[in-house]
Amino acid sequence: MTMISVQQFCNHAVSAGAISDEDLLVLKREVLPEGFMSREDADLLIALERAVIGSDAFADFLVASVVDFAVWGTRPTGYIDRDVAVWLAASLSGREGPSAVGARIAMEVVREAQGSAESLMVFALEANRRIRDAVQPARMTFALAA
Repeated sequence: MTMISVQQFCNHAVSAGAISDEDLLVLKREVLPEGFMSREDADLLIALERAVIGSDAFADFLVASVVDFAVWGTRPTGYIDRDVAVWLAASLSGREGPSAVGARIAMEVVREAQGSAESLMVFALEANRRIRDAVQPARMTFALAA
C-alpha cells in the first residue's frame, strides 16, 4: 500500500478545488487510518477546509478528528490546557477568523472535554456568535426581498 502524506492529500485537493467523496475515503483509509498524529496534520486539514469546497461528510470527519485529537490524543487526556487552547484557537482562526466548521470544532471540543481552558470557551462562544451574526443579516435581506 502506498502511503500518502497529509501534505500530498492537501496538494491534490487544492489542485482539484474540492474534496470529493472518493478523496474522503482515501483520507480515512490511507492518509489518516489512525487519526491525526500531530498538530501539523490537524493544521493542514483545518486550513484545507477553508481553502476548498468540501462536503458535509468532510466537515463531519474534520470535526470528529480534531475533537478526538485535541481532547483524547493530547495530555492531559480529556482536558484542554492553555497550550492546546492557544494552538487550536490560532489554527481555527486562520487569517480571517474561523469558518463555520472551525466554530463548530471549537464548540465540540469544549463540549467533549471534561475541562477546558477558559480562553477556548470564550473563543468557541465568540466564533459561533460571529458565524450566527453573519448568517442572520443574509436571512433578513432575503426575507425583505421576498
